[in-house]
Amino acid sequence: MEAEKILCIADLEAAASKILPASTRDFFNSGATNQVTIRENSTAYSKYRILPRVLRDVSKVNTQINLFNREITFPLCVSPAGLQGMAHPDGELATSRACASMGINMGISSYANHSVEQITSVGTEIGPVHHVMQLYSMTDREKEARIVRRAEASGCKAIFLTADSPVLGVRYNEWRSGFLPPPGLGYPMVEKTSEQIQKESHDDGFSSFNSNSHSWAREIPWLRNITNMEIWIKGVLTPEDVETAIEYGCDGVIISNHGGRQLDETPATIDALPACAKAARGRIRIHIDGGIRSGTDIFKALALGAECCWVGRPMLWGLAYNGQKGVELMLEILYNEFKRCMQLAGCKSVSEISSSSLAIVRPDGPLARL
Repeated sequence: MEAEKILCIADLEAAASKILPASTRDFFNSGATNQVTIRENSTAYSKYRILPRVLRDVSKVNTQINLFNREITFPLCVSPAGLQGMAHPDGELATSRACASMGINMGISSYANHSVEQITSVGTEIGPVHHVMQLYSMTDREKEARIVRRAEASGCKAIFLTADSPVLGVRYNEWRSGFLPPPGLGYPMVEKTSEQIQKESHDDGFSSFNSNSHSWAREIPWLRNITNMEIWIKGVLTPEDVETAIEYGCDGVIISNHGGRQLDETPATIDALPACAKAARGRIRIHIDGGIRSGTDIFKALALGAECCWVGRPMLWGLAYNGQKGVELMLEILYNEFKRCMQLAGCKSVSEISSSSLAIVRPDGPLARL
């Protein structure tokens, strides 16, 4: 039988869906309550149209950007996503190797099934790769500090503080299935063994360590006091929070709605991005995640003000499909699509991508220039 052809991210999702057990597939792919935000994260991109410039020499197109003081292959990185061991036995180790192989950066989740020391070590064996550590505000400050110090000692360049999760979102699929990770998977970064995890629900497990009394004043000065890593805020959707991040001296923000897994019916991230980028006015770095499924999506996000994009679910689909090679395939698809989109749009470098490259579809017909 002819081998399955994976030509795009949709093909990869379909292939992974055939492999993953139903409970794992639902955990990875579902969002909160009525799934509005998770759907719109992707569909919102379709109302933007690319305006190509023609007869431009794009024979030497440069897709690279500088991030964390090194050049990465193109403006895409892998988001911190937990429980990668459910997608493939190698989990985050395979993802780290793939990111190193493709010359991009990787986020590490506090819910990783391998330690930050293991994840960073296997990546650097392949080639130069930078990692960032995702962090929740925790009731146990000493444990939280241990995560930060371990990440810094392992070479991580930044803390991505998840700011949109004082409590977990309402996820009907997890409640209906009584979701728990398979026995044998632990959370070494939050110091939980598989045996401990199996004794409580996923929701109760989160609320037992997470702090719902978090605040800008409580978190940012404390982090500044214990680490020299950059501090980024993950989960920003409003210009007001961009301004507050600047006020507190944060290094960057990720425009994110947690992949539609927290509060449903929040804006698609691509729709929240322009106002946030406008508020930033170059004073803070602006990245985005959520719903990115093609190279043209990456192009559109950059045109609307993002410096870099992050993807989570496509990585999980690649991991489920073929481990490290599957993640590399996912990254190759997005890289090739992005590069070709740049060339067809007449952009020789990332710096040439701007709002003048886009228009938006209006209900009354004519395209509106941005």
